[in-house]
Amino acid sequence: MFAHPSPPPAVVTYQAPCGDHNDLAMTAAGTLGRALAERLAVPVQAVGVPAPVPDGGWEEALDGAGPDLAALADRYRSVLAGGHRPYGALSRCAAALATLPVVTGSRPDAVVVWMDAHGDIHTPDTTGTGYLGGMALSGPLGWWDSGHGAGVGDGRAVLVGARDLDPAETAAVEGGRIACLPPGPGLAAELAAWIDGRPVYLHLDCDVLEPGIVPTDYRVPGGLTLDDLHAVCLAVTAAAPLVGAEFAEYEGFDRATGRHVPPGDLLDALSPLWSGEQGPFPVVG
Repeated sequence: MFAHPSPPPAVVTYQAPCGDHNDLAMTAAGTLGRALAERLAVPVQAVGVPAPVPDGGWEEALDGAGPDLAALADRYRSVLAGGHRPYGALSRCAAALATLPVVTGSRPDAVVVWMDAHGDIHTPDTTGTGYLGGMALSGPLGWWDSGHGAGVGDGRAVLVGARDLDPAETAAVEGGRIACLPPGPGLAAELAAWIDGRPVYLHLDCDVLEPGIVPTDYRVPGGLTLDDLHAVCLAVTAAAPLVGAEFAEYEGFDRATGRHVPPGDLLDALSPLWSGEQGPFPVVG
């Protein structure tokens, strides 16, 4: 097991609309980012402000978010150029349309660990809902042109915890276009083996967790526990250098129970990503 040098952290929040069904995650991204920045003793670098959710499908959502996504990409370029490790608190997964091309442009050797109950690998030709978030990873993979770039190469992304794939997404996985590690025993070890020492950028959609742990827009049974998430983060930090991480779809307010759920437990589970704590998975090579 090897310790990896730790670049100074930078916390970036994105709170503008970006394929939202409601406005909860825009506000909650600020809450999450501030809580993380307090733990890391760094300032928050804020991009965008909450605004009404626009009507329409993915094209209207993408057009409306365009200026804020461009600003997010610029902020990420600045962070990475300054030698910092970005930690993004993002309202929705679709913000990755801006972050991932910048990360892979700076670190083409990096792989993307995409933790999500869904695949988010639809394209305009396969989406049945017209939801921009369902195309959040396929844009950076270069499967369609979002206008914000690509750069995640073949074999350099893995779906982790996915369990609600549409037929077109299942076909992409079964056809070998992208790897998929579903929930289950041994997930952390399987992920460490897949990473195989390559630098990692981690994306978390909070709906990868079992419903009810934190409030999210989607609720898909069979998800990870916080202990599972902690184990995955330990595996990542032991297996490879961490380029950065981003956390999306935390809504903060549970509409089912009417209670606010602070992000402390979630951040505890994610803490190996910045604390230097490492799991039992040795780096190969």
